[in-house]
Amino acid sequence: MALEHAIMVSLAERPGTGYEIGRQFDRSIGYFWSATHQQIYRTLKKLHDDGLVAFEAVAQDARPDKKVYTLSDAGRDALRAWVSDRAPVPRLRDELSVKLRAAEHGDLADLAAEMRRHRDIHTEQLALYRSFADRDHPDAAATTGRRLHQYLVLRGGIRIEEGFVDWLDEVVAALESEMSTSPAQPGTSTSEEKVSR
Repeated sequence: MALEHAIMVSLAERPGTGYEIGRQFDRSIGYFWSATHQQIYRTLKKLHDDGLVAFEAVAQDARPDKKVYTLSDAGRDALRAWVSDRAPVPRLRDELSVKLRAAEHGDLADLAAEMRRHRDIHTEQLALYRSFADRDHPDAAATTGRRLHQYLVLRGGIRIEEGFVDWLDEVVAALESEMSTSPAQPGTSTSEEKVSR
């Protein structure tokens, strides 16, 4: 997916200025497709040059006019075609997993601490997504249309974070078990030696 499509989705939901689109990215779209405000403004210009969005200049007191963007008919056609296209299957690139593969060459205590740190981050993200679901979709079973589609994306985020938290719990437990039953790794200090330093 290109940033162009994420911006077109935003404008299909509601017209907005570059600033307002950036705020929507900060609050929702950015959780699954991030972009800086500078990238958004640059992409809006490209979309306008390509005829996929239009804008209306709105006068402001003591400030330059603001541009309120809307999706053009050509933009709606392009968005419709993109939604119907096949999406590539995402390929996972995860540095943490590669580090885990190399665990025998490092310090297990350090790696376990790093896994706990990631678990805490994913736990916070999961709590945030669940709070969004509680706040924005209290009656999800009765939801239809755009609200249903937004809820389903949110559910995807919740399921991904649940999976990460469960996996990291498993990894931390396994590493702790390994450390408690294995002799000190070559070239590393035991926890007692670290404390005594």
